[in-house]
Amino acid sequence: MIPFVVVGGLLIALSLAIGGDPTGEGLQVKSEFWNTVLSVGSVGFTFMVPILAGFIAMSIADRPGLAPGMIGGYIAANGSFYHSEAGAGFLGGIVAGFIAGYVAKWLKSWSVPKMIQPIMPILVIPILSTFVVAALFIYVIGQPISSMMGGLTHLLNNMQGTSSIALALILGAMIAFDMGGPVNKVAFLFGATMIGEGNVYIMGAIAAAICIPPLGMGVATLLNKKKYEKEEQEAGKAALAMGLVGITEGAIPFAAKDPLRVIPSIMVGSMVGAAIAMVSKVGDHVPHGGPVVAVLGAVDNWIMFFISIVIGVMVTALMVNMLKKDVQ
Repeated sequence: MIPFVVVGGLLIALSLAIGGDPTGEGLQVKSEFWNTVLSVGSVGFTFMVPILAGFIAMSIADRPGLAPGMIGGYIAANGSFYHSEAGAGFLGGIVAGFIAGYVAKWLKSWSVPKMIQPIMPILVIPILSTFVVAALFIYVIGQPISSMMGGLTHLLNNMQGTSSIALALILGAMIAFDMGGPVNKVAFLFGATMIGEGNVYIMGAIAAAICIPPLGMGVATLLNKKKYEKEEQEAGKAALAMGLVGITEGAIPFAAKDPLRVIPSIMVGSMVGAAIAMVSKVGDHVPHGGPVVAVLGAVDNWIMFFISIVIGVMVTALMVNMLKKDVQ
């Protein structure tokens, strides 16, 4: 999965950093050339979750699990299959990969007539496994995800009159939890909506939280290389570039490999950064995040914006390196 994240993320980062203009709808790329680069990068990101799910399934059931895993991963990442504004993200892709893999492995154990055996791995097992994983996501798993998004949106709307610090902590945790998945999208869309209502401070906290996961993991790989494999160290460099333009997905390769240590670390860092930004009255006038929005002049109190990011990044980097063991 890592090459797809790196290639897609860096192309998106380049297009936004060089060709992006801040507008009320976020960073808009108006140049035809950079818009093409952005589209190519988006293709790389489109493959990210299906590749992850496909190879999880393949590691469980060998080649018969590859197709159902990839198809299940695509369905998991595409919320339109189950009427959700956002898909299940990389966490949904992991679930899809395991479901497809173990269903395919179970089907491989069936005793079938010799005449059917040759077509089992290339036809019967992939079709039945794909049917099962697709049906589960569309009719069973998808609806709770959609309901959860609605419930989270309702919760955030009801919290507007409560403590701003508590709201910032919750938004920071949501942004980092699934890095572009449904929980992240709910928090982001809430902040974007608040801009339209004249409250730019909520988006300011979110803008700081958005870039902390990739920047934090990138810095972590630089601080202690013994805890990361060579491929992860390269992904860390790419994550730094993605973080600068607010692409939270740059941290996904680390979270997918070691979720129990990485996800809590990036959540704590984003919570700290969001809280500092909120207390400092950092305002973001465009629905986007990362240092790039400050460079382009869309952030109020930009000094505290950068301070909140730096503190959040260091919290994430130090915490994850404290939790992780050296690579054998």
